[in-house]
Amino acid sequence: MEHYHMSTGTYFYALGLSYKKADADIRGHFSLDEPSKNALLNQAKSNGIQSLIVTSTCNRTEIYGFAEHPYQLIQLLCDNTKGTVEEFQKYAYIYKGQEAISHLFRVGSGLDSQILGDFEIIGQLKKSTVASKAHGLLNPFIERLVNSVIQASKRIKTETEISSGATSVSFASVQYILNTIDNVTDKNILLFGTGKIGRNTCENLVKHTKNEQITLINRTKGKAEAVAGKFNLVVKDYANLQEEINEADILIVATGAQNPTVDKQLIQSKKDLLILDLSIPKNVDENVTDLPNVKRIHLDDLSQITDETLERRKKQVPLAESIIEDIKAEFISWLETRKFAPTIKALKQKLQGFKNAELDTQRKKMANFNEEQAEIISNKIIQKITNHFAHHLKDDAFSTDESLDLIKKVFQLENTTTKHV
Repeated sequence: MEHYHMSTGTYFYALGLSYKKADADIRGHFSLDEPSKNALLNQAKSNGIQSLIVTSTCNRTEIYGFAEHPYQLIQLLCDNTKGTVEEFQKYAYIYKGQEAISHLFRVGSGLDSQILGDFEIIGQLKKSTVASKAHGLLNPFIERLVNSVIQASKRIKTETEISSGATSVSFASVQYILNTIDNVTDKNILLFGTGKIGRNTCENLVKHTKNEQITLINRTKGKAEAVAGKFNLVVKDYANLQEEINEADILIVATGAQNPTVDKQLIQSKKDLLILDLSIPKNVDENVTDLPNVKRIHLDDLSQITDETLERRKKQVPLAESIIEDIKAEFISWLETRKFAPTIKALKQKLQGFKNAELDTQRKKMANFNEEQAEIISNKIIQKITNHFAHHLKDDAFSTDESLDLIKKVFQLENTTTKHV
């Protein structure tokens, strides 16, 4: 797969960094909150980038887009985060063309997730696509590709058991609590942060711990109240955070701040306190471990689910990969059609020119020339000819590039611009 009519002189790249090579601190350097994502998209537009999407989760930050050189996309990422080019070179990855397409399929289908089979990333991809479209940064290639990935994700969810058992960090955190803390139903649990991970964690807490002493705090109290209302839980003001931390036996932090929101200064109690930090960047300062009664666990420590569950999921990977290959083949077929569409259009215009010239000639020669009938017949002939060429170009038995070159040469068509993938 070489050239497609998508973006003149540019290539399709997937680049970023994930839990595989970058720890939580490094991922935190490249984390993008909503204002940063918006700033990145605006800068991309100003820099002449034609199409890209950007995602940033607790496990990865990635850009998928068209550029003449990957550094154009790397610069966007570094300009809008705390990350440096040096760090990027050390911890990140860059995929190009078909490798970039394959990478997005694996990410969106849960095969590249920190917990195998975790599909939460697909929601991020949908949201990112909507944001790029709103900024005028979504070309047909990326829009079609994301839709294909969504289709693969849906089929894998329904046709395989790769997401059976624990499917997210939020579940794994509750599982860790159940395996670590005795008499969980009697413990005071404080959940700080009610974004997506916080909401999912709250639901799992209620479902699996049977604990009725769960308190929610969020900077925006209304959001916490919306979550609490579903489960009849207590909500406290953000101003009461320190007081509630000192009442808690278990503190779960799932805020989206760019800097720590909890440090040892907030902890005055001497009783044992388990803190689970589900945030990227880390929202619990490392200095809490100076306190002998505090145990801090980060989401990276929670990513390993039971061997039995993991082995069961791994057996589903070949089936998931075969689904991906089916849908990816459909996408590539669509790309091939996009590849020769400009040539077929140019051929049709050329034949229309021949037709118009010949009709002019016959109109002058024939006194009773039936122009309407001639128009209908000639248009049908042109359609049959262009369809014949299109079917030929779709045939895998022939080289598309060689056929396109021959058609252009025979009919003296102007070179149609191609974009690289």
